[in-house]
Amino acid sequence: MPPASSTNVPLHRLRFTDIDREIDCAEDETLFQAARRGGVRIVGACGGRGACGACAVRIVEGRIETDGVDRGRKWVRACRARPRSDCDIAIAPRSLAPVVRADVHALQRDVAIAPDPCVVAQDVTVAEPTLRDCASDMERINRALPEPADAIDLFAARDLPRILRAGHWSARVFHRGSEIIGVAPIGRRSVGLAIDLGTTNVVGFLIDLNTGDPLGSLGVENPQTAWGGDLVARINHATAGDDQSNELRDAARTAIDALGHDLARAARLTPHDIVDVVVCGNTAMQHLLLGLPVRQLGRAPFVAALRDAVDVRARDLGLRFSPGAYVHIAANIGGFVGSDHVSALLATRDLWAPATTSLVMDIGTNTEISLIRRGEIVSASCPSGPALEGGHIACGMRSADGAIERVWVEGDRLRSATIAGRPAVGICGSGVLDAVSAALRLGLVDAGGRIRGGHPDVDEVEGGRAILLAPSIYIGQADIRAVQLAKAAIRTGVDLLLEQAGLEAEQIEHFVIAGAFGKYIDISSAISIGLTPDLPREKFAQVGNAAGAGVTRMLASAAERAAAKDLARRCLYMELSTRAGFQKRFLNNIGFHAAREKTS
Repeated sequence: MPPASSTNVPLHRLRFTDIDREIDCAEDETLFQAARRGGVRIVGACGGRGACGACAVRIVEGRIETDGVDRGRKWVRACRARPRSDCDIAIAPRSLAPVVRADVHALQRDVAIAPDPCVVAQDVTVAEPTLRDCASDMERINRALPEPADAIDLFAARDLPRILRAGHWSARVFHRGSEIIGVAPIGRRSVGLAIDLGTTNVVGFLIDLNTGDPLGSLGVENPQTAWGGDLVARINHATAGDDQSNELRDAARTAIDALGHDLARAARLTPHDIVDVVVCGNTAMQHLLLGLPVRQLGRAPFVAALRDAVDVRARDLGLRFSPGAYVHIAANIGGFVGSDHVSALLATRDLWAPATTSLVMDIGTNTEISLIRRGEIVSASCPSGPALEGGHIACGMRSADGAIERVWVEGDRLRSATIAGRPAVGICGSGVLDAVSAALRLGLVDAGGRIRGGHPDVDEVEGGRAILLAPSIYIGQADIRAVQLAKAAIRTGVDLLLEQAGLEAEQIEHFVIAGAFGKYIDISSAISIGLTPDLPREKFAQVGNAAGAGVTRMLASAAERAAAKDLARRCLYMELSTRAGFQKRFLNNIGFHAAREKTS
């Protein structure tokens, strides 16, 4: 695709030395815009607004023009650099590293339920037509079915004559309720695809609908991150016009299509063998996939176009599965508390009995929290941002080989470990949490979040103090602030839910932490920075991607799908920003005062 610029604007050739790719870039577009257009993956958590620093590149050869902040730096932000000649460009390793911890196997033990799929396959044999019996093919199928169908999908009707005659008047019929959605030769497998459409990652699960057995799982980075790592950035992009909205919808569709294709191929099947799909995601993700307007989601009172579950043909969404397949978009709760949280609640029911006082927290770019007490479920959403997943962090990255995942204190110095033991190229969410906790313990950060000098692990980096973790990897003052804002948003959500119920934190009996990030964090670090209340460790359960487990249950069982709808209806949504004292509580939670008292 050529650059979207005037024909009078000079073009320059960009050569990305790390990946052996070349693309054209106009002088009036940034390196980041050209890379995104040309399919060159450069992480940009803020969508190219210059806020996160994740799109770091180095100009090996050539000339660029940057803004004042990046001028003279070795590594510059691709979203703030424009070419002034042909360039050889190196991309920062943390911007290239593939995601390795999408947590695709979370709670798989919990998915083994009695199969009760919404799409059922039945083999039928019909009588061959004669001059005395010239009934239609559909009539013959209905005679052979235990319960005649009321309708047949047009694409299935087109396939029916050929498949019946090629199969000597036998066929496998796929029906969903009273509708025949597909026909195939005898023996064709019936498989379904469950999708957890996350803000950061998209995870797919393929199962055999006849047996309920898992056939494979796979996670990829959500391609929408090219337009921003947080929901606000994507909503702003989508509201700029129909073309921008379509870009985000197509990105979600492409990810789902790719997961279905790769999982089916791994199971020696084709995407057309996928006859049922279930998708969960937060409210904004579902709106973007369905092409629903999102402008009203970006401003108070954050009203969704739809809250209830939606069933739509896969082909109407542009998905290339069985033509008659439906996509079940699971029900939301309210505001930004979406069906991914409903799925997490569904998958963790054995951990929060209704008679107990429990809290379920699904940590992500948008963190959802539910407080369960005496059968009542109250849910809230916290815009925690991507900092706790490595986004908006100077040296932040996804959980990939070479990411610092653990930081601890040894003597009076900081020590760290990386995923797979590789040389450090960046730091992921669990490492960020540990680093802040360890820095507090050593006194490198004060109660207000300011980095102190006078320690061997603190130095000046690009004009400001930074905590050194490995060669060229550090936590800067802006990173500390990002963590403070994220933890303050989450902790304020917990506090206000408890306050509304008239409870103290000590009364929580079960504290369930879900999400890929939540699985790998150190609970002690979370407590020490004030992210969670200081509760006995045995009260905590870290369950990983519970949303993925829940959406798989909905795919395998119609009863579970109905249970999810009931859960969504039972949940009472609470808008945190309208609560009295919200701003004061949020500001009080930004600091590390309680943490410093414990470590001093």
